Parts: sequence; C-alpha cells; structure tokens
Amino acid sequence: MKMSRILTVGEPMALFVAEKEGPLEDVEYFSRHVAGAEVNFSIGMARLDHSVTYITKLGKDPFGTYIEKFLKHNGINTSLIQYEQQYSTGMQWKQKVKSGDPDVFSARKNSAASHMDTDTLKNLDLASFDHLHLTGIPPALSLGCREMVFELIKSAKAKGVQISYDTNLRYGLWDSQDEMIKIINELAFQADIIFPGIEEGRILTGKENEQDIANFYHQEGVQTVVIKLGPKGAFTSSQGKSFYTDGFPVKEVVDTVGAGDAFAVGVVSALLEEQPLDEAIKRGTVTGALAVMSSGDNEGLPYRGELDKVMKDSLAQS
Repeated sequence: MKMSRILTVGEPMALFVAEKEGPLEDVEYFSRHVAGAEVNFSIGMARLDHSVTYITKLGKDPFGTYIEKFLKHNGINTSLIQYEQQYSTGMQWKQKVKSGDPDVFSARKNSAASHMDTDTLKNLDLASFDHLHLTGIPPALSLGCREMVFELIKSAKAKGVQISYDTNLRYGLWDSQDEMIKIINELAFQADIIFPGIEEGRILTGKENEQDIANFYHQEGVQTVVIKLGPKGAFTSSQGKSFYTDGFPVKEVVDTVGAGDAFAVGVVSALLEEQPLDEAIKRGTVTGALAVMSSGDNEGLPYRGELDKVMKDSLAQS
C-alpha cells in the first residue's frame, strides 16, 4: 500500500468543550482538546499511516506547548512549527448539544497563527512532499497568511505536487462576502480536487445545482469536484463523469464539527493509495460518519484497523 508525504498549513487552537448542555455562559466545566480543520485532517491522515507535516505559528504559552505535544502524540511532524513571543495561541469554546451544530466562540484575533507570512515558508522543501492539503481558513486570518497560502499553492503546483482544497468558509473572518468569494475561488482554481459543501458551492459560484457548481470549477481547470451533501452523502464530478454517493448510516449524531474534514481524510487517503475515485468517496462517507458519532472535533477519526473493519462490514451487508 502506497503511503504519501503530506503537507498542510493552518491554525490549531486550544478547544474547550462544555461538559453539560446549555448556553456557554452558563457552563462551569469544560474539557480540553485541540481544534482546527487542518488539525483534524492531519490527525486523520496520520492515523491511516500517512506522513503528515503541519506548518503553523503558536504562542509561546502553555496552550501552544500543549498543542505541539498533542500533534506529536498523534504522529504529526512539527518540525516546521514556529513560536511567537508577542502573540498568543488561538482558543475556542464549544457548546455541548444533542442535535444540530453547537455554538462555538473563538478568541483568535491577532493570534500567533495570524502572523504567518511568506517568511514562514523559508525552511520548506516542497520536494519532500507528494500532496498539499489546504482549506479556506488561513487566507482569511490576515493579509500575511493570504500571501503565504498563495505562494505555497503556486509553488506546489509548479513542482507537480498534488493539491486538495476544502473551501471551509468562515464568514466571520472575512471583511466582506465578495472578498471571501474572490479569494477562495482564486485558490480553488489551482487545486486538483476541491471539497465545497453544497451551500458553500452555491455561495461561491452563484449556481444552484451540483453539476452547475462542478462545471463552474471545471471551466477553470479543476479536475475533480466533490460536493458534500451532509447526511445525504456526496456528489462527484471528474473527467466528464458525475455520480452521487449515499451517506454512510449513522447510529447517533454526537458532534457534527469536523465531519467535513473527516470526509476529506477518507477521500484523499484513498486516492493517494491509488484507489478508484468512487471507492475513495465511499471511504469518505465512512470516515465522515465515524467522526459525527464521537464528541470532540477529531476523536472519532479512525485508525487503519477500525476503518478496514467498518468498510468490510458495510460491504458484507450491502
């Protein structure tokens, strides 16, 4: 089985999850975790035995140290992580809910990660990597972060490094929706495979149905468009063919945060292991389903043995 060398960049944050249901202002006790779309993706890929390197900046504070230890514990290469003396690590607080999406409060303005820029890449050797995974979050953090991401994706494309891109819209981080659409799409156009949610796709393209959204990106050179449809599964369009994939059955939804990241883990890992596209999407629906059946943003991401068992059991039942 082919294992790949993966690079990603983002903002990991200390996450505090409410131990009881109710408004965050009424909660007294929280459990500590680590949040971040790229963190979730990195952990998922590392658990499937791929090599992952994470680029970020952390505050020189207890939470920054905790995050680096957490990443190392999960098998992620932290050699390109830098520390900022003047700025703090970002933090989040998340509500506990029985259904629907939880309220999340973030304290990330002027964080250490938001001070990443093109200099952050000075020790990077892209020849050491096979795949680059990006999301729409870092370019929203600051102008410096945006310039860094544009340089990174341009360099990766020039060197033939495969690129996946999860649009991951964070409306509150952008100055305007028009700016968000422009920047997110400029980056998406340079990727090999993109993962917009259906509502994200509608906002980014002005199109309504899945195929029209996919065609918008195909016309700009994107080879594969995978549109996330939540519990319904996914729509995929690639090389003139398109198909729907049903969602994997979920016994009980515990926490929906991180489901899209987990889906990307399943798809990208399978493709890097040279699995057919339709099988890769099926794996994505499984990893996404496993994620929502666990609390926390990344606790439900499966290890190789667990994933293989679930995939085998699902085949036996079909």
